[in-house]
Amino acid sequence: MPRILIAGCGYVGQVVADLLHGRGWQVVGWTASAESAGQLSTKPYLVRAFDFTNPAAVAAVREKFDLIIQCASTGGGDAEKYRRIYLEGARNLLHGFPSARLIFTSSTSVYAQRQGEVVDETTPATPAHEKGRILREAEEHVLAHNGIVARLGGIYGPGRSFLLRKVLAGVTAPGEESDRFINQAHRDDIASGLVLLAERQADLGGEIYNVVDDQPILARDAWRWLSARLPRSSPSGEVATVGKRGESNKRVSNKKLRALGWALRYPNFAVAMRESVLPSFGFGG
Repeated sequence: MPRILIAGCGYVGQVVADLLHGRGWQVVGWTASAESAGQLSTKPYLVRAFDFTNPAAVAAVREKFDLIIQCASTGGGDAEKYRRIYLEGARNLLHGFPSARLIFTSSTSVYAQRQGEVVDETTPATPAHEKGRILREAEEHVLAHNGIVARLGGIYGPGRSFLLRKVLAGVTAPGEESDRFINQAHRDDIASGLVLLAERQADLGGEIYNVVDDQPILARDAWRWLSARLPRSSPSGEVATVGKRGESNKRVSNKKLRALGWALRYPNFAVAMRESVLPSFGFGG
């Protein structure tokens, strides 16, 4: 029975852990805090607080794993936090568990294209911003050790949507000159994609996969869709900016992961909002 470590058993990671446990995997989850671990103490698998950015702590672990999924988040941290969690974290896990395959969750923000181009895993990823460069360095380190890189789009799902919160706060849509494509993926679809990669990992070493939904959406179109379905709020006077993920403008393809058999429950923004996100915020879809 395969044994897996979820290094970052949070919003996405705990769903991955649940799915893999249900498939018979032996699951261990690590979280950043004792509070988070306590909230997951009723899970049918072990979850404990552990700092995998501490190389000595990782080196002292005597457990063995067949696979590790590194899906910890910085919570919007600065470049130094990115370096510690993503790059140094990956190095520690690869060094501490040399016999385990590592699946590293990166970001589609590493694609720096600005003209609305369609990009896939063969497209050069040369981010201009420091956080993106740190992610690319971590990716290359993982790939050099025959790991797998999953580049995630913007994560949304139950109780979580950057766009929805902006609209509810009365932030008006971005101007036409600052409009751009947004590439997102629902939390549950990301989890199913990572499970697929876990189950197929023996054949996928050294590969990159984009994990996004089927239809990138222009920010202004997303604003219009939400505004038509939400109670009218007083404008805040703030105009939305959509450069949160590196000020790029591209359409990210998911065809490579789709070709492995990845099936999305929420293939586009409208379906995800209507069937999952809006109800979780107390609104009818």
